[in-house]
Amino acid sequence: MALCHIEPYRTRRPTQIMADTIHVECIATQTAVRGLLIGIRTWLRAANLSEENCGTVEIALAEALNNIVEHAYPADLPGGIAIDLALTAAGLRCELRDQGAALPGLGPPDTGLPPIDGPRESLPEGGFGWSLIRTLSSRLSYERRDGENRLTLEFNLNPA
Repeated sequence: MALCHIEPYRTRRPTQIMADTIHVECIATQTAVRGLLIGIRTWLRAANLSEENCGTVEIALAEALNNIVEHAYPADLPGGIAIDLALTAAGLRCELRDQGAALPGLGPPDTGLPPIDGPRESLPEGGFGWSLIRTLSSRLSYERRDGENRLTLEFNLNPA
């Protein structure tokens, strides 16, 4: 598998180059994820999404993808990540899949933001990412099926 691969599935109208749905894959490394996010943002911009929408989706996906890179696979043996993105009348649906370790408890943490009062040095190492993903997405679901993690994020999109 190449570091990053983007494949359009179908077009809305024959005169449009933009695809309604794309499939992207990469190796679970920070460098590959960075390239994948650049490709996704380019696709979102080509779909005439507002900069606000593009930023919201990019931040949520970056958090989710970085969790896969950091926690799903051993550092010395990164596996693959596949994402299907679909633009619909209701918004954007993103399904992330990997064959790494399952989420603890077989689901994303259901906690809010950790307390942030007090000195900066006392802030926890983690816990902010899942809260951010939940805040930015309109719907989040996770399942572990046949040795594969499936995380689905949906976004309601504001008009451009």
